[in-house]
Parts: sequence; structure tokens; C-alpha cells
Amino acid sequence: MVTDTAIREETAEIVRLALGRGSRRLRQQAEPHLSPSRAAALATIARTGPLTPSALAEIEQISRPGATRLVARLKEQGLVVCTPDPNDGRSYLVSISADGSALRQLRRSRKQAYLLRLLERADPAELELLDAAARVLLRLLEDDR
Repeated sequence: MVTDTAIREETAEIVRLALGRGSRRLRQQAEPHLSPSRAAALATIARTGPLTPSALAEIEQISRPGATRLVARLKEQGLVVCTPDPNDGRSYLVSISADGSALRQLRRSRKQAYLLRLLERADPAELELLDAAARVLLRLLEDDR
């Protein structure tokens, strides 16, 4: 008899493999390349910016020096702009630049096109199942915050 625990373990293994492989393939499709940490930081800056490096570090759950290095690299690439923080003369605010926004849009559209090509091979019942599974996974991930 198969137990709930055994089913959960098997499902966890399949989900882990699917997410890992899917993430890797999406990154490959998203050229031009950004490291996962730079892409995540850029997305956070786009969603919540302008923000300080300390706020970025907190959101991304990285060290303050790590956030500062990420911002410096993104700035070198022209993907973010830094301006003095009007509330704290010792700090600065990071915002996404026009080039950063354009790059994010390009990467998103390439990932979306890849997924659309992939899903063309699924039949309607599989699409329905994938939609339901993705919604469950998103809910579980949101509840885990």
C-alpha cells in the first residue's frame, strides 16, 4: 500500500526535477545572459524601487555587502541608476534604468515564447492540468513566505 508520505516524496522529487530543469532552460532562452542573482536583483529593483541597497539585501535575503556588489555590477552594465537618498545622505537609492527595463522585457518575452512553443505540444487536458498544478504551486509558495 502506498502511503501519503511516499506519494509526497515522489511528487517532491518530480516537482524538484521539473522546476530545476525548467528554470535552467528558461535562463538559457533569456539571452542576453544575466546571472540568477543579478536577474533577481534587477526584478526586485523594478518591482519595488527606488530602494536602498539595504532594502534590496533584505528583500533578496543577502548580505548588505553582497547587495552593494550586485548594484555595482548592474550599474556597470547600465541596468540601474543610483541617486542620493534624500532621507539619508550616507546612502543612495537604486532604480531600474531604461536599458534595464528593456532588457527585462526582452528576457521575459523570450521566456514566454519558449513556454508557448513548449505548450503547443500539450493537448487541452494536459494544458488544463498544468494550469491547475501551477496555480497550486504558486499558492503553496506564496503561503510559505
